Amino acid sequence: MTESIVLGDMVIQVNRKAVRNVHLSVHPPEGDVRLVAPVSTRLDVARAYAISKLGWIRERQRELREQARETPRQFVTRESHSVWGRRYVLDLQEVDAKPSVTLQHRKIILRVRPGSDADKRAEVIHEWHKQLLHKLLPPLIQKWEGKLDVHVNGYYLRRMKTKWGSCNAGAGNIRLNTELVKKPKDLVEYVLVHEMVHLIEPRHSERFVALLNEHYPSWREARAELNELPLGAEVWV
Repeated sequence: MTESIVLGDMVIQVNRKAVRNVHLSVHPPEGDVRLVAPVSTRLDVARAYAISKLGWIRERQRELREQARETPRQFVTRESHSVWGRRYVLDLQEVDAKPSVTLQHRKIILRVRPGSDADKRAEVIHEWHKQLLHKLLPPLIQKWEGKLDVHVNGYYLRRMKTKWGSCNAGAGNIRLNTELVKKPKDLVEYVLVHEMVHLIEPRHSERFVALLNEHYPSWREARAELNELPLGAEVWV
């Protein structure tokens, strides 16, 4: 069930779900506000909670407005691209062969068939990004399965507009944002650990925080660094 709360010029989307506590979140790129509440919560109670968090909401919206954003990419020669937190220059080569991507020193060599448009070039790069993540993630998952004493039934990579990752604790699955390939590997590991801890504790509860503190003590620094890095250039709809 979806409702809304209007506070001046702010519209907060309210979703009622089978949860125990009220949860408020602010989402990029425009700072949309969402409130998840237990099914039995009265709307006036949810409204009062949102009012009590107005200062935090405004501050988070300000941070999103000021956060650097990548310029839209056309996937052309001499364009700058990030991989694992490092900048590379793209070298576009048109050849009559199967599309491919090669990382060479400080250069990304993108080979596509003559006449390939920007959408096709973006698709080739995105598939390459997924290949890089598929190489990185399995050893990390195995490492943290042992540390956390959990089992990941499966992981999935996809473009995600508002999250770096998500977890379906009941199914034992996690999803990760393919944009993570642009971030330093230690931050990718932080996101992975965050989602794997949700296999133990699905909610962002005190227990969840305690588990992160125990197993990944630097998680707050990692989260802050991740939030300070440029947002993707995707056109959000």
